[in-house]
Amino acid sequence: MNTWPIAPGEEASGLAIDIVHHRLFAGCHNKLMAMIDSTTGKVVTTVPIGDGVDANAFDPGTTQCAFSANGDGTVTVAHEDSPDKLIVVQQLGTERRARTMALDPVTHKIYLASAKFEAQPPPEPAAPRQRPKIIPGSFKILVYGIDKPPSH
Repeated sequence: MNTWPIAPGEEASGLAIDIVHHRLFAGCHNKLMAMIDSTTGKVVTTVPIGDGVDANAFDPGTTQCAFSANGDGTVTVAHEDSPDKLIVVQQLGTERRARTMALDPVTHKIYLASAKFEAQPPPEPAAPRQRPKIIPGSFKILVYGIDKPPSH
C-alpha cells in the first residue's frame, strides 16, 4: 500500500479513476480536483471545483469527463483532453446539498440525490452540531446527461 501527498489539494473526499490512462481524480475540500498518476502518485494537474465536494466520477466512454458533485449546488464537469491535461468545461447548477452522485457508464448520465431540509437548528452548548432534518416527501433524484462529448 502506498500513501501519496495530494498537494496542492487538501482533504480528499471523492475519488474516481481512469483505468486506461492511470489517472485518479480526487475531489478536495479546498475546492480543487487533483488529477493524479495512479502508478507514481504524482499530482499531474488540478482544476477548480465547487465548495463542499462529496463524490467524484469518471466517464471512460465517449465523454472522457470527470465529475465533482459539490454541496454548494454545483457539479463541476472537467474533460480529460489528454492524460496530462484536464479542462473545466462546465459548472452545472444543481441543488444545494445534492452531492451524492452515481454515473451510468452506458447512458453517460449522472444521478444526484436531493431533498429539501428544515432550517438549521440553533447550536446547543457543549453539544455536537446537528444536521438539519429532511422535509418528508421532498426526496428526489436529479438526472443530467451530456448532449455530446466536449471537443477542444
